[in-house]
Amino acid sequence: MPSHSISFRETGYFSSLMCDYLDQKDELNAFYNRFPTLENFQKQIDEKAEHVASVNRAVLENALLKQYEGVDASLETHNNIIALRKSDTFTVTTGHQLNLFTGPLYFLYKIISTINLTRQLKERYPKYHFVPVYWMATEDHDFDEINFFNFRGKKVQWTRESSGAVGRLSTESLEALLKVFSNQLPRSVKADELIELFDQAYLSDYSLAEATRQLTNALFGEYGLVIIDGDDKDLKHIFIPYAEKELVGNQSFKAVSETNSELASSGYKIQVNPREINLFYLVDGLRERIVEKDGQFIVNNTKLSWDREEIIAELHAHPERFSPNVITRPLYQEVILPNLCYIGGGGELAYWMQLKDYFVDAKVAFPILLLRNSVLLIPSKIMEKLEKLKLDVKALFQNQNQLVEQLTRLNSEIEIDFSRQKEFLKQQFEELHNLAEQTDKSFKGAVAAQERKQIKGLEHLEKRLLKAQKKQLSGYLKRVKAIQDELFPNQSLQERQLNFTEVYLELGKELINLLADNLEPLNGEFLIIET
Repeated sequence: MPSHSISFRETGYFSSLMCDYLDQKDELNAFYNRFPTLENFQKQIDEKAEHVASVNRAVLENALLKQYEGVDASLETHNNIIALRKSDTFTVTTGHQLNLFTGPLYFLYKIISTINLTRQLKERYPKYHFVPVYWMATEDHDFDEINFFNFRGKKVQWTRESSGAVGRLSTESLEALLKVFSNQLPRSVKADELIELFDQAYLSDYSLAEATRQLTNALFGEYGLVIIDGDDKDLKHIFIPYAEKELVGNQSFKAVSETNSELASSGYKIQVNPREINLFYLVDGLRERIVEKDGQFIVNNTKLSWDREEIIAELHAHPERFSPNVITRPLYQEVILPNLCYIGGGGELAYWMQLKDYFVDAKVAFPILLLRNSVLLIPSKIMEKLEKLKLDVKALFQNQNQLVEQLTRLNSEIEIDFSRQKEFLKQQFEELHNLAEQTDKSFKGAVAAQERKQIKGLEHLEKRLLKAQKKQLSGYLKRVKAIQDELFPNQSLQERQLNFTEVYLELGKELINLLADNLEPLNGEFLIIET
């Protein structure tokens, strides 16, 4: 299937920080370790090898084997888990929330980017083994962010009471939602497959974390993807020394605050701000911040509190009760995984760039940061329409008002641009300005005022002419806007709005194969794929 690409900067949908990172601007060098090129991965392998203890690998393998009990894992996934114990095995990781039924379409792009990078690394460095990992954000507590997915412009939403970590929520109440969703589907083999996927993941006696693993494994298991839940006592036991420094030394707060000041002074937006303690206290039904006040460590909005010695004792006895937030979660991930690269969206990589000095202080290798693949999927029927309209798909990335104005000017038989007339007018007034210099200030001001009036008059006429031509080209422009609205719902990127189900109804299981064949994680461009 044909594919094209456009630079991330040209799309207009990505921050200056991400565009400057992709352009390898010198001012960002201090905020990351190595730029994502195949050549740089050998240095990353060498550095990471020094940081991964063999005992940690054994804990990781055993934890994953326990987490996969009851999962119909592929042989490739099972072998990848076993391989993690070996010193020549490394991971490439992406992470995402536990969005209902995968949430936005880019969930697929993240994971395929991760899988495809491990394949490229294996080709380049055959003596090592590379494992694709999906880190489930099971400890998040913002249920409203993940309790829905979009289908044909409407929300399919899970309504229930929620508190604590979303990964621990039971999915028992989702049967009614499946009935609502299935009633919106056409009668087809592919629709039946979607219903079966939902049924097998969410309608068994699972937590949301277990359901997400089941669904993700069903979609990507054959590619050897390993899915990890960080809400695990054995894995958190490895993190105890780092959590202790966070509690009593405010380690991340100091380092990240300094980095934030440097980023802000360079003109970049700060994605997250650290707290003095960047850990939550986590038990069933509760995930609240830990704050220190007058030597007491208090769980916000509760009566729980400890002094310094007591909270350290609590940490060592129950590490599973201490939950990293957005600042400390990346360090936790990199401590327990033999990880080389983190693949994420623009917002994710922006906050990772705030953490470099924190990692240095903690003496943990900072991973290579890679912007995930982004994709616009265009059905062949729409591509045919674009060809008939003689319209390049890249033009559709513009704001709709800008697009309409540009196309009106291009397709009008009358020249709408009055730049030539404005320049001629300025030349005429140049003589009057020279004359005004020889008389009093009042005449000089009158000439300037008259010039502004004449220029504004031309601008007004230009707008009137543009409006008239838009009306004359209304049929053509209406067709263009309809196509843009379909490909960019809500004037946003398709991948941020659509759920995979809409595309699956057309392509079925071939959707995953299509992405696996086309996504090149190190390409550094926004991909356009005709389906």
